[in-house]
Amino acid sequence: MQPFTEKVIEVLRNIPVGKVMTYGQVASLAGNHRAARQVVRILHSMSQKYSLPWHRVINAKGQISLSNEESYHEQIIKLEVEGVEVGENGLVDLAKYQVGISKADQHQ
Repeated sequence: MQPFTEKVIEVLRNIPVGKVMTYGQVASLAGNHRAARQVVRILHSMSQKYSLPWHRVINAKGQISLSNEESYHEQIIKLEVEGVEVGENGLVDLAKYQVGISKADQHQ
């Protein structure tokens, strides 16, 4: 497994219950702020195998970005069970639910 992939898995496993991170935020904390799409691929291919909390990752606008209707609704349900309010169009209030990171972490 590539070092970046290992770091992404570690970051994902450490997202607290009831909180969310963006794809870009995960990528940044894993060491490459430009690798948000790679985070998407890792989530898609490894979430089940590594029991990753895929539902806690949303896009930079604070929205659920899954196009598959079943997965979209599953993500909403999983977030709401954890106490995350999901509004219209799958919107999550990042100011309220996003795991905080420092400015320095955002551009590693």
